[in-house]
Amino acid sequence: MAIKASASKAIESLLADLTGSSEVRRDAAVARLTVIGVRAVDRLVSLAASNADAPARGAALRALEGIGDRRALEVALAATGDENPAIALAAIALARGFIHQEKGAAIVDRLTATAIDRSRPERVRIAAVQALKDLEPATVAPLIQSLARDPSRVVRAEAKSASITVEQVAEDGLPEDSTTLRDLLSRAGSVAPLPALLRIIERVREREATVPPTARAAWATTRALAHLALARRQSRLALYDLRESLETATEPLAVDALAALALVGDVSCLEPIAASYARSKDAWWRDRLGDTFRTIVDRERVTRRHAIVKRIEKRWKGSMEELWN
Repeated sequence: MAIKASASKAIESLLADLTGSSEVRRDAAVARLTVIGVRAVDRLVSLAASNADAPARGAALRALEGIGDRRALEVALAATGDENPAIALAAIALARGFIHQEKGAAIVDRLTATAIDRSRPERVRIAAVQALKDLEPATVAPLIQSLARDPSRVVRAEAKSASITVEQVAEDGLPEDSTTLRDLLSRAGSVAPLPALLRIIERVREREATVPPTARAAWATTRALAHLALARRQSRLALYDLRESLETATEPLAVDALAALALVGDVSCLEPIAASYARSKDAWWRDRLGDTFRTIVDRERVTRRHAIVKRIEKRWKGSMEELWN
């Protein structure tokens, strides 16, 4: 693809930010390069494969992950073996996005080799196992069985989590680590029994009430992911929990919770959304609530004459005007 001079200049400037010393500028450059997309791929691949400092190479790999162009696959596979754990982790995340595509077998082979290599850092091995969990359970079963006997306690724990089902978690209780549950929901939420997902939402809500404040956000994010798994299957089983969360929230909910509301929220959700909108001072959160409100209004064909709309207008007239328009 030919690159216009203006785009080329912008790309070069952003690449300079990737190789600079400012982490803030580097992160901003990753975001902008991701938006520029395929026009930046060749330059990013060159940087990722170069002898540049690790932060620059890792940032290039992260930008390539966001773009998702197959030209990045070869450099990703090569970098999974990098001695710097941060580079290897970024490379695994990039390769993971191609695991179901044409050269998926090569990715699986490389990730499997990484997962079983006891000389690699534990966090790199675990990242490889997590990426391989995107495959069908039967495909990764031999690897999981092998890792169940690994000398590393954390690798064994990761292997054990791969054999856990949503039904087991719903029946027997939550894992200690919210990350393990999020990974399970990402893998199996689309096929898990709906009552099991509902039970997990209830269990996670109970856990949120007991964990220290520093851990609460991670579990709230996990509950939102379970809500989204239900919503993507057009289930309103747990809609009551989303409504109650809005009614009691003192800070913005996880993004996946709003995504779930946008998919399956009904008229009964409009008043809690309006209440949260009226009391919040967070501009970003108010914008997201407004988008969700209007999505539900359009889908449910709600008019200004509806009783709930009139009630909202009576209680929060100014907010109602902003939400409606």
